[in-house]
Amino acid sequence: MTSSLRIIVSGLIAQYPLGGVAWDYFQYVLGLARLGHDVYYFEDTGQWPYNPQEGGTSKGCEFNVKYLADIMEHYGLGERWAYRFPWESQWFGLPDGKRREVIRSADLLINISGVLERPEEYRSAGRLIYIDSDPVFTQVKLARGQRDFRKLIDMHDVLFSFGECFSAAVPDTGHRWRPTRQPVVLSEWRPGRPRREAFTTVMNWTSYNPVVYAGQTYGQKDIEFLRFVDLPRLVSPTVLELAVNEGKTRHTPRSLLAHKGWKVVDPAVVCPDFDSYRRYIESSKGEWSVAKNGYVVGQAGWFSCRSACYLAAGRPVIVQDTGFRPVLPVGEGLLAFSSIEQAVSAIRQVEADYERHARTARAIAETCFDANKVLSRLLDDALGD
Repeated sequence: MTSSLRIIVSGLIAQYPLGGVAWDYFQYVLGLARLGHDVYYFEDTGQWPYNPQEGGTSKGCEFNVKYLADIMEHYGLGERWAYRFPWESQWFGLPDGKRREVIRSADLLINISGVLERPEEYRSAGRLIYIDSDPVFTQVKLARGQRDFRKLIDMHDVLFSFGECFSAAVPDTGHRWRPTRQPVVLSEWRPGRPRREAFTTVMNWTSYNPVVYAGQTYGQKDIEFLRFVDLPRLVSPTVLELAVNEGKTRHTPRSLLAHKGWKVVDPAVVCPDFDSYRRYIESSKGEWSVAKNGYVVGQAGWFSCRSACYLAAGRPVIVQDTGFRPVLPVGEGLLAFSSIEQAVSAIRQVEADYERHARTARAIAETCFDANKVLSRLLDDALGD
């Protein structure tokens, strides 16, 4: 394992103080700290934060800063974070002098999802690492000639992607994209917790508008979901529950989904924050979900951070195939589908031998998503050249 390093992790924990978002980024921080590294979390997006209590962009940042501070404090990292509010570049958390010293002395900065507004201001860190959490869309943006985005990417020394095995449908960008995946801190996910008789998922109906490149459209989950809208009646009495938001570019058709037999719930009620998100996953029988249309078209091997958490909780995962079969064990505990017939078959397989699939789900998390393994490999790859 790589010897102890000073590492800065960047993310969106305060920007979007929602349960799933917090777990996506915080498991990097906690996982690296438990490997013995000197870890700090910096959030410097240049964006006005979202406040779920206000239902939109906040005029201040008190709620967001407290959300971040409480999570870090709970895990003994209360003196290891900094957040910049865009109004007059106000910093919270670490004192200015300490923050600058950490940047100057850092061995690595891990820019997850490329959220840093100005990565050049962190250039004194030994290496800047970019983690592409939105493969296919990232490469399409580069191929379309978005110069500012290419400039941002090219400021980094090493590039990783959740697209672990790009197909020919992913545009070539001239970069070397090293494969990586979501790290999961296994001790934080507890198999054997009481569960309901419902397969669930937490999803955005849409996140942003479709993009087009070389005549191919790369769309959102709404496009794929409508292919499977009749699934509940085909698997009844199995319950399929969606914790789905209203959609950012197209409204979620809640009445249609309910008419088709889906149980539709509000994520702002059932899993609004860090702890309730974990409870929601742990209380589920398993996950059933589609992927963004762009991931399906690109077949890059993307796998959801959320689904990795279901596996860690010992909950079987049934998800749409995005090309991950070559890198993840599929068939037991984790089942992939491309058609509605395959989705029906997968649900019936899990229902017929649930305990076996649940045990295998946790075993897959231990083998493939354990933060100790994923992050050790990431650091070795980042520093290996």
